[in-house]
Amino acid sequence: MKTLNRILVVDDDYAHRTMLKTLITGWGGYEIREADDGAAALDAVRNDPFDLVLMDIRMVHVSGLEALEEIRRFNPALPVILMTAFASVETAVEALKKGAYDYLTKPLDFDELRLALARALEHTHLREENRMLRESLGARFDRGNLIGRGAAMTRLLDLVAQVAPSEATVLVTGESGTGKEMIAGAIHTNSPRKAGPFIRINCAAITETLLESELFGHEKGSFTGADRRKEGKFRQADRGTIFLDEVSEMSLGMQVKLLRVLQEREFTRVGGEDLIRVDVRVIAATNRDLLRAVTEGRFREDLYYRLNVVNLRVPPLRERREDIPLLAQHFLKMFAEKNRKTLQGFTPRAMDRLLRYPWPGNVRELMNTVERGVVLTRSDILDEQDVAPVLEAEVLQAPAGHAPGSAEGMDSSLESVEKTTILKTLEESGGNKSEAARRLGITRRTLHLKLKKYGMM
Repeated sequence: MKTLNRILVVDDDYAHRTMLKTLITGWGGYEIREADDGAAALDAVRNDPFDLVLMDIRMVHVSGLEALEEIRRFNPALPVILMTAFASVETAVEALKKGAYDYLTKPLDFDELRLALARALEHTHLREENRMLRESLGARFDRGNLIGRGAAMTRLLDLVAQVAPSEATVLVTGESGTGKEMIAGAIHTNSPRKAGPFIRINCAAITETLLESELFGHEKGSFTGADRRKEGKFRQADRGTIFLDEVSEMSLGMQVKLLRVLQEREFTRVGGEDLIRVDVRVIAATNRDLLRAVTEGRFREDLYYRLNVVNLRVPPLRERREDIPLLAQHFLKMFAEKNRKTLQGFTPRAMDRLLRYPWPGNVRELMNTVERGVVLTRSDILDEQDVAPVLEAEVLQAPAGHAPGSAEGMDSSLESVEKTTILKTLEESGGNKSEAARRLGITRRTLHLKLKKYGMM
């Protein structure tokens, strides 16, 4: 049996209220309740569930606008359509600012009223369906070590939960250190392939001559040092998922070979002739602008569209500052256990310092900062000085000549922080670039590019 939409009609004009009840009930699909004043409407909404409120603005005791404000405080999801015989632009603007779903003038155009009711109820039902879907996905979704309750991460995790059960190829984008590999892992863990292998490979960490062998394997004797047959990562990932990190660093020649695997789901080992078929889901990641790389001829357009079936952008830490306390506490607990220490948390000054820092190295840099604080602290709670060494280069104000908060000023601040942090870390690492990259939470190649960018090599 179809459930009727429950509408509360509020009007101190008995005749008009009765007419509306008769009219709307006659359309079918509606159950009407009545209230003769804003105060009575508030009592009704608090005590009974409604799908929509249709309310006059001018009433003797509590006006429609006053009642609207209270209803929005009590139940912001309940749509309210206001009516008035004294129409003005100012009144309409005020009604919409206060949260009215729509605004109708008397005498009512019945076709317009019917359409407004249908639109508002459809909006409500879609929102409820989305809420139920999110709750259903949330109940089944394994977050693993993904931490975040802010709006940016909630949106991302909703998308991950939706795409995980599919077979779609996914491109995960975002700055270094944001946790792209963890997102890929969450997709695999929540997919029908979760019982299969999850194989990772960093395309930038392997020389071009060896990458083909790593991905597709090789036959014995196919090149110097190939003293036995080797199965590649794609073969190892059969019936599972392969994660291609820093896919933008592949040469154009390797891109052609990867494209064929994505299209045909088959390949040959280096030095071999037999076709090997695999059932593999591909998740790729990059910290680069692939579309720009396509325009500049450094990345194949056809491969880009093969990889970018679903794009998941992982937000940088500066866009999800509300998650910093959660992440910091998580890392504190993790490294305290690892180092056999008992730590209580952070002082307000330490947490304030963490919240204000721009985090050019993102979550990885925060993790390294907390680990260093845990190792070096002599107290049972981390204070400002415990997180200060890696943060000494922070710039909390925009440089002179730039308005605070301006895009240009922010970019300059972040670049200044990044450059100084890199220099300090290199100095602390005795000039060892591999060690400096590890401490910064970036790859050696990324460090090389940043050194080149800032003219430090």
